Amino acid sequence: MPKALVTGITGQDGSYLADFLLGKGYDVIGVVRRSSTVNFDRIEHIQERIQIVQGDLLDQVSLIHLLEEHRPDEVYNLAAQSFVPTSFSQPALTGEVTALGVTRMLDAIRIVDKNIRFYQASSSEMFGKVQEVPQSEKTPFWPRSPYGVAKVYGHWITVNYRESYDLFAVSGILFNHESPRRGLEFLPRKVAHGVARIRAGLSSELRLGNLEARRDWGYAPDYVRGMWMMLQQDHPDDYLLATGETHSVGEFVRIAFDHIGLDWEKHVVIDPKYYRPAEVDLLVGNPAKARKQLGWEHSVSFEDLVRLMVDADLAMLEETETKHTSPNINW
Repeated sequence: MPKALVTGITGQDGSYLADFLLGKGYDVIGVVRRSSTVNFDRIEHIQERIQIVQGDLLDQVSLIHLLEEHRPDEVYNLAAQSFVPTSFSQPALTGEVTALGVTRMLDAIRIVDKNIRFYQASSSEMFGKVQEVPQSEKTPFWPRSPYGVAKVYGHWITVNYRESYDLFAVSGILFNHESPRRGLEFLPRKVAHGVARIRAGLSSELRLGNLEARRDWGYAPDYVRGMWMMLQQDHPDDYLLATGETHSVGEFVRIAFDHIGLDWEKHVVIDPKYYRPAEVDLLVGNPAKARKQLGWEHSVSFEDLVRLMVDADLAMLEETETKHTSPNINW
């Protein structure tokens, strides 16, 4: 049975990756930081089938101990301070976790077992002020946020350790990928949840920022499959995963409201506080290398992604309402 260690397992990508690896027959070890309020909601359905251990990307000794104790075949580093607006208010913390945390894990692998295969979660935010359209593995980076800067460091330190120490270390440059498991602070889920609340009569407006920003949005389960595929190759390399299509925030909003039969212009309020200090205006990826070398393809269209996210939040609100209105019967 192959063994994988996953940091960030309680997040969207970590939970879908755990689902996928279990389906492949893996022994899955999820790393979480010590906290009295860890949220296991996304992995509740598989919690009995995985092992949860404590570790911290801020503490290299804890990472060394984890690798020595569990001896994984693969390490997927998905943990990060990943919310772009927070990176502007907490830039040093973002750098410690999202940048230097990668170095600590790589160095732990170098010390404990150089045969461990390592996946680093890179991001399309590294392209920032894009230098070409579409973006590929060879496009120069110009990050526009402390988060993007930290991800660039994490990307290049992965390349450096691969070249310096002959590690099987790869970076997956993933463009935006969403799902019903996305956190409410991220824009696509904020829109889906806000639209569902308006449809349910729980709210009347949705406050947003820049509707002109354009992104390449895909479905998260497709992307975690790509992570695994990268680590199954004969030689380590970096790959970009994207749909190859770009859509504006405004398009996402319109499709979401159309899905419930409402006019978005009657409910959306533009609030300047949701604008970034430095905006990333246009992201669209070229996944040709991943298609050719990995055989990877995305399976869910942009329109279907928006609709399935709205439907999931409508179902969640309906379930919550049912629980609140059900009679409390004591037998």
